[in-house]
Amino acid sequence: MGPLVHADKPTVVILCGGRGTRLHEHASSVPKPLVEVGGRPILWHVVNMYLAHGFHRFLLLTGYRSGQVTAFAAGERWPDGVEVACLDTGEDTPTGGRLHQAAPALDGDRFCLAYADGVADIDLGALLGFHAEHGGAATMAVVQPELPFGVARLNGDATVRGFAEKPRIQEWVNAGFFCFERTALGVLAADSVLEREPLERLAAAGDLHAFRHHGFWECMDTYKDAITLNGLWAEGRAPWKVWA
Repeated sequence: MGPLVHADKPTVVILCGGRGTRLHEHASSVPKPLVEVGGRPILWHVVNMYLAHGFHRFLLLTGYRSGQVTAFAAGERWPDGVEVACLDTGEDTPTGGRLHQAAPALDGDRFCLAYADGVADIDLGALLGFHAEHGGAATMAVVQPELPFGVARLNGDATVRGFAEKPRIQEWVNAGFFCFERTALGVLAADSVLEREPLERLAAAGDLHAFRHHGFWECMDTYKDAITLNGLWAEGRAPWKVWA
């Protein structure tokens, strides 16, 4: 595979190799990126989010049931000028190892990265602009997700003064949308888990910056998440649908 480069926006690398073990009993015949939301694979939704913000070149890092993801990418009628390529990075390769394998297929000084199972109404162009402005090697979008349950508000004497229904947590978590300079690839090895030592090393060096997203975000990690996303789509209330 030759280098992937685009004159306008950088290549978007999408991690598509996971097994989705907590979805398997409900989606055992397809890999996680192909589990459907509104009749289309969630991977299709992620690609369309980027297309809506002017990105045109994609590299899918496949693994579990790689052939099915590759067949989907080849069979989909993408808009003119859009390229979606696939690279089989092995069934059990960790996330950083997949990106490590992709390095020879990437050209230019910058690329974006996303998971195949998360959707948001995030401004991906603004994320890229923020990354370009701060000059660091990496940017990670972060969110404050809602708790899956309500919480009790307590007074100092342990009496309950009220309740809050599914409040947002106060800490920030990885939203799964990144921008990287090519120099960041130096922290990766074949057995790296991206979210552990590589990001920790970038953070320790002051090279990892956070782009705060305050809007909608949802990760399809469980069957319940899939039901939620399909419900929003069916009701015409899918905030991540930022395309026409």
